[in-house]
Amino acid sequence: MKKTIHDITPDNKKVFVRADFNVPLDSEGRITDDTRIKKTLPTIAYLLERHAAVILASHLGRPKGEAKPEFSLRPVAARLSELLGVPVKMAPDCIGADVQKMAAHLKPGEILLLENLRYHGEEEKNDREFSEKLASLADIGINDAFGCSHRAHASVAGITAFLPMAAGLLMEKEIRFIGGAVENPEHPFAAVIGGAKVSDKIEVISRLLPKVDVMIIGGGMANTFLAAQGYGIGKSLVEADKIDLARSLINAAKKEHTELLLPVDAVAAAEFSAAAKYKEVDVDAVPADWMILDIGTKSRELFASKLKPMKLIVWNGPMGVFEIDHFAKGTEAVARAVADSAAVSVVGGGDSVAAVNKTGLADKITHISTGGGASLEYLEGKVLPGIDALSDK
Repeated sequence: MKKTIHDITPDNKKVFVRADFNVPLDSEGRITDDTRIKKTLPTIAYLLERHAAVILASHLGRPKGEAKPEFSLRPVAARLSELLGVPVKMAPDCIGADVQKMAAHLKPGEILLLENLRYHGEEEKNDREFSEKLASLADIGINDAFGCSHRAHASVAGITAFLPMAAGLLMEKEIRFIGGAVENPEHPFAAVIGGAKVSDKIEVISRLLPKVDVMIIGGGMANTFLAAQGYGIGKSLVEADKIDLARSLINAAKKEHTELLLPVDAVAAAEFSAAAKYKEVDVDAVPADWMILDIGTKSRELFASKLKPMKLIVWNGPMGVFEIDHFAKGTEAVARAVADSAAVSVVGGGDSVAAVNKTGLADKITHISTGGGASLEYLEGKVLPGIDALSDK
């Protein structure tokens, strides 16, 4: 058993909280979905009630070791302040003399948000010296960033060599909920996997295949599976080097007696644009110079009918280009099907969460995870470095 926030005494101490504030921003730097911020509020409130001085740390986007202003956490500080009703001080960096000074002067009941951890390449390299500098800011550590805990980065793993870490309230819930859902999963059990990143998820699919009764594949990654079955997919996104692997997964599903469902029709467009011409076609009739950008009506109905009798559903990733309204209908239909089913439902991944929120169905989902890749890896039993590094009870 790992230590949680209930096992520590934060009173009048400086507490380093690794949060996941990696929120989507629009071109003006405005937050378009603050779910991840809201999910960490209970942990922050718990610490403030106990007179802790709270030092928050997170990454945002992929600045690749450079201090790029468009990846600043300043919008997060402003939103946190609105939500908590207290000022949130913004540090100019996450390490260095100025930050040390701000942390040293932080009083019980005050909050300091450090600037983007990934402004330093050392964060993703799990650099020991960088970890020690982060640890030196506080007396106690809390990891509430489940969504980052599948990466052995400095702020979730390396830091624990210098600052013992316990699970925050959100992390505790993710461990209890997702771990509990699959240790003894109810059947029938379905996984709905979408998104564009085939290379990120195709390996996870292979691990989930033996555990589920139904596996639904959508989004850009479905194109690779369709190509593996010999369909012409026009100019659609496809990872040619993963076609053989997709073919082997289709065969593995047959051996496992897992029902693997792919789109039977699609919304195809002449180009990747909101202004593009588009039409619904069967997957064997995609025009050679068009691209698949969403699942079609028949696929939506098929997927919904298969999800209806499930007792456990795990959903990660959109069914199409969710950001463009014409190509969001597949994702929205899956959101409704998951919400309408009587199953225990676990939804993870930024776009899936945004879809659930956009359709107003969040309160009908059993558990909305803040971790996409992390929740999937945890579901199939992998050891997550961030959880492994937490102090034992």
